[in-house]
Amino acid sequence: MELHLIRHGQTDWNEERRAQGQSDSQLTATGKQQALDLGTLIGQFDFDKIFCSSSLRTKQTAERIFVNPKSDIEYLDSLREIFLGPWEGLLYDDIQSKDPGSYRHFWQEPHLFNVKGAETFYQLQQRAIKAVHSIAENFYGKKVAIVSHGALIKTLLCDAENRTIEELWKPPNMHNCAHSIINYGADKVGQITQYADIPFDKLCRE
Repeated sequence: MELHLIRHGQTDWNEERRAQGQSDSQLTATGKQQALDLGTLIGQFDFDKIFCSSSLRTKQTAERIFVNPKSDIEYLDSLREIFLGPWEGLLYDDIQSKDPGSYRHFWQEPHLFNVKGAETFYQLQQRAIKAVHSIAENFYGKKVAIVSHGALIKTLLCDAENRTIEELWKPPNMHNCAHSIINYGADKVGQITQYADIPFDKLCRE
């Protein structure tokens, strides 16, 4: 399966620097244009199936990228962003002031992130892998697109690259409407060919 992973376009909460998680935020005018531009760039791909997180911002992105899909877009809760519980809707600056330790863990030591009522990155990764493996079982040898979220996509790329959650936020940055590609064989082992718009063989890796 050739899996294309696409992050949603810029949202109002991205601009305001609010923790989004699984709460609903909407695309800005910039985010809508990012999705339209990406749709033009990847228009040559003939996708057998498109899946999308059930969040509003990913739905708004998908409907602009894929104007005339071969089949209906399928929306899955399992592709939603990391659940941030009590953080959702809060400004990151306020979170940093109130809980500097957890804020540091989130951005600098993600393997240690553990806020009561929220998912850990390990839990997010297991949810993401389970969803992708289920899709791979039904679409072996096919070309599939998923429109999802930055952290979820990063955990899948970490898994494919055999990198730890501690290395989650290492470059490249998963910018809005970033496009990554992972090829999955029959053994469900992933091989990255594109990482956030960059051909994988062009990346500088330690």
